[in-house]
Amino acid sequence: MQTSRKDSFTIQAIQITDALLVWFAFYLASLLRGPIRDLASMSSANDESLTAMSWVLYIAVPFTPLVLERFGFYSRMRNKPARSVAWELIQGITTISLTIAVFAVFAQIEGTRRLILGIGAILIFLILFARVRITSLILANRKRKGLGGERVIVAGSEFEIKEMLGDLDAEAISDWEIVDRFDLTKRTSEELLEVLNKESVGRVIFATKGIDFEKVAEAVEVCELQGVEAWITASFIRAQIARPVFDSVGSKPMLVLRSTPELSWELMAKELIDRIGSFVGILFTSPLWLVAAIGIKIASPGAPVLFSQMRAGKYGKPFRMWKFRTMVSNAEELLEKTKKEHGNQMDGPVFKLERDPRIFPFGAFLRKLSIDELPQLFNVFAGDMSLVGPRPLPLYEVEAFGDISHRRRLSVKPGITCEWQAGGRNKITSFEDWVEMDLRYIDNWSLWLDCQILLKTIPAVLFAKGAK
Repeated sequence: MQTSRKDSFTIQAIQITDALLVWFAFYLASLLRGPIRDLASMSSANDESLTAMSWVLYIAVPFTPLVLERFGFYSRMRNKPARSVAWELIQGITTISLTIAVFAVFAQIEGTRRLILGIGAILIFLILFARVRITSLILANRKRKGLGGERVIVAGSEFEIKEMLGDLDAEAISDWEIVDRFDLTKRTSEELLEVLNKESVGRVIFATKGIDFEKVAEAVEVCELQGVEAWITASFIRAQIARPVFDSVGSKPMLVLRSTPELSWELMAKELIDRIGSFVGILFTSPLWLVAAIGIKIASPGAPVLFSQMRAGKYGKPFRMWKFRTMVSNAEELLEKTKKEHGNQMDGPVFKLERDPRIFPFGAFLRKLSIDELPQLFNVFAGDMSLVGPRPLPLYEVEAFGDISHRRRLSVKPGITCEWQAGGRNKITSFEDWVEMDLRYIDNWSLWLDCQILLKTIPAVLFAKGAK
């Protein structure tokens, strides 16, 4: 569910509050540590103050709200069941605790300080759980008394008003007090002005799919002169996937329908991680490059070590992708013959074969461990690919797409690994299922999702779940 700017600001304010509560929880833990240590007859460390553990605060205070957000802790805050709140807190605090534990092992933290960490984790759970429940009770009480609700007018035709309110999420409009359902087809702008003056309204929501633009413009002008916010639904454009936002070109306002991740600090961080990660990856895997090169030369003498092919990049822009060669040198010429003799295990335009006869034995070994993909780190460093993203397809396979919606997977940079690559790729035989996974990745993209996919890729490689 998309959040409004007001809700986003509220969430950010709550996250800052929660960060302060996390600090307070550790402060209480440092005070309780003494009595609990004495009760348990634990030995004392040389420096047991919270100040000596300031690095813990640098991790826990800013990152706890961010991790909790990834587990949905700040979504649907008004009416969330206590069980859901508790489970999201457990997941988030466990993640942060494991992160701190890794650092604690390397830092060789004393037993008493580990006690502070344990008490702190428990207190964080109790304090944040209490904050949520108290906030919910206060909001519910104010709503019962008719306080704090935003007074709004919903304007449009009778049918459109009913349709819009039926489509809106109940959580999103739970604090609305609808003072009038203003039928623009039967009432005038002068009447709207009277209602605004009488009802002290802060916002007018226009459902305008079938209303004449001239009438809407007059009503918006009335709101403008009164200093009342006018919100106009963009339902007159039938966009099933794209998210409508406003931007400007020069001085001209533009309604933008975007179905790809919006430019943000996360997207910039992804770009930075790609460049640094690919450079570090090249350095650390360089011994494997040497082994692969020597092995290919021995197994398939006289042919090049590297294989390159034009692939479709972002928006379909062609780029040359590099891999270690795992097939015979004339593999592309043998493609049609291989299809006829052995068939295709993947329906649709993509060709996949579990035991492709064009692959020589050492090449199969490289594929099994995904070592053949390592040269693509150069593509990532050059900016043509990303560490995580839909796999790049050959140009001829893209041209063979039977469904125009499949091209939406080209709206982001292709990647070395993706959901399909990290798990289950050898079980998927439907190109539709593959595209569905890619589109789900695009629609739900976040930096956290990239991290999850990268972490899932590691065991897929270690346990030899590579391409066959």
